[in-house]
Amino acid sequence: MDDTEVWEAIGAEGFGRISGAFYKRVKEDGVLGPMYPEGDWEGSEARLRGFLLFRFGGVMDYVEERGHPRLRARHMPFAIGEVERDRWVELMGEAVREAEVPGEAAQALMTFFAQVADFMRNR
Repeated sequence: MDDTEVWEAIGAEGFGRISGAFYKRVKEDGVLGPMYPEGDWEGSEARLRGFLLFRFGGVMDYVEERGHPRLRARHMPFAIGEVERDRWVELMGEAVREAEVPGEAAQALMTFFAQVADFMRNR
């Protein structure tokens, strides 16, 4: 399933549900939670949602507000090793399930999320 098909399967609302479900978990998580600024949960969620809308739907708001995603550079200040990578993927999987993303779209997203999480490792 390609990006366009994922977008058609879940749309902007689906990516909003994923982002919300993910940050609900991160906020309470002992591994990832401390990596996020306490007062910026809504901003963090909005940035993830914006990135996903850009990446899968071509919605340009994220790029217009923040420029090129530069994901690795933006995450460099955070120590991301295998534990953090694995936890991020685990929580994202839980969020995808909670958001009730259909089978093939969920598989495509989880493949993408695993690749991104591994790319972010810097330790």
